[in-house]
Amino acid sequence: MMQYMNYYGSVHYNDEDQIFHGKIEFIHALVTYEGKDVIGLRQAFTEAVDDYLHLCQEEGLEPEQTFKGNFHVTTGITLHKRAALFAQEQGIQLDNVIIEAVDQYLTTHQA
Repeated sequence: MMQYMNYYGSVHYNDEDQIFHGKIEFIHALVTYEGKDVIGLRQAFTEAVDDYLHLCQEEGLEPEQTFKGNFHVTTGITLHKRAALFAQEQGIQLDNVIIEAVDQYLTTHQA
């Protein structure tokens, strides 16, 4: 992944066409770029972000933010029930149970 101005871009390679390509990740808008080498891909990515922000400004639209601080998780009935009951027993909000669980998981599993 590449990062520029709080936007993240994927990096892929197509051997048949011998070209690098990617898209801005974590937004709904489809913004793609490509380059013949790593330097070209990086330049195309930054230009794509700049173009996206410029287009939003011209259209009077608010650019999408990559991370908003909330996301939808489908847990299944059993896990939802366990987590809700645990939160109730502890006197805390369900969101706090989920936040702590995700934080602990990522701390344990990240290199």
